[in-house]
Amino acid sequence: MRKIILVMLMLCFTFTAFAEIRLGGLFAVTGPASFLGNPEKLTTEMLVDQVNAAGGINGEKIKLFIYDTQGREDRAISYFKRLATKDKVVAVVGPSRTGCALAIKDLATKFKIPLIACAASARIVTPANTYVYKTPQSDIHVAEKLFDYLKSQGKTRVGLISAQSGYGATGRVAALDNAKRFGIEIIADEKFMDTDKDMTSQLSKIKSKKPDAVICWAAGAAPAIVARNAQSLGMDNIFMTQGIASKKFIQLAGDAANGIKLTAGRLIVADKLSDSDRFKPMLMKYKNDYESKFGGAVSVFGGHAYDAFGLFKTAIAKSGNDREKLANEIQKVTGFMGTAGEFNLSTEDHTGLSKDSFIIAEIKNGEFIPAE
Repeated sequence: MRKIILVMLMLCFTFTAFAEIRLGGLFAVTGPASFLGNPEKLTTEMLVDQVNAAGGINGEKIKLFIYDTQGREDRAISYFKRLATKDKVVAVVGPSRTGCALAIKDLATKFKIPLIACAASARIVTPANTYVYKTPQSDIHVAEKLFDYLKSQGKTRVGLISAQSGYGATGRVAALDNAKRFGIEIIADEKFMDTDKDMTSQLSKIKSKKPDAVICWAAGAAPAIVARNAQSLGMDNIFMTQGIASKKFIQLAGDAANGIKLTAGRLIVADKLSDSDRFKPMLMKYKNDYESKFGGAVSVFGGHAYDAFGLFKTAIAKSGNDREKLANEIQKVTGFMGTAGEFNLSTEDHTGLSKDSFIIAEIKNGEFIPAE
């Protein structure tokens, strides 16, 4: 009898020890891309705490393993392998940057671990791979939304300036490949390095061609330099992307930020949306939860992690703690209301968004407001 009781106790202990969901996170918490990764890390931690406080998922608590890539591809590779082999996670959210996501997407397939990236390039999910997903709108959606808006404003001669980074390079290709079908002529195509301290030369070349508008495709500190240089040259009609959709950009650019328009998710203007907007309740809850907990302003980058965790949570509730089943459930998620829009994934589409998930926002008096 004592042996039976001992065996039963051991079985109970074993079940308790493994009754957890092990989730990995790879974010650029420090370094030049910390404006992306730190809000992603904080958001993920907050959401995991909320789920665990409510009893977990199907009674299982989430154990979170987060590593700081510093935005470096070598660290992303090393930490992904650690999550796969040592921490034995069931899925990974992140990384923050396109280059890091591209560096580890094959590892996701090799280890059969679902990866839900917080980086934007369509190359991450093209072609569709059962184990690889992403939450930001794709660069093709950015291009389509920008060109739609520019055409509606009668602006068809466009100058392009882009960063020579994973985000800037794939965005540049999306702009060049899709301009013609929207009736847009790219009359100038200039580039810069993320580490450059002055883009006056490139902008002067663009200005000499008298464009109707200028698109800057970049993220981080560099677009703020572009904004200040453009202001010094007397250039207006500057358009950017969600790569600047945070208060940090406005702080860096100062009054040169005013008047710039950008593609963005609804999160940065959540409190300015109509009460009839179906996204507003969810956006305001996330915004209020985040800002009351951490003090700083919410950003679209934290929103990418909100959406990644939401897709994970929705799918694992159906799949259970099984990587292969989880991967298959993620690509079945439809109707998920995220900060980037409504996600409708499929076996062919591992982002599940369209250009309609964007709005055009404008910066006025140091604030983001809807421009449409």
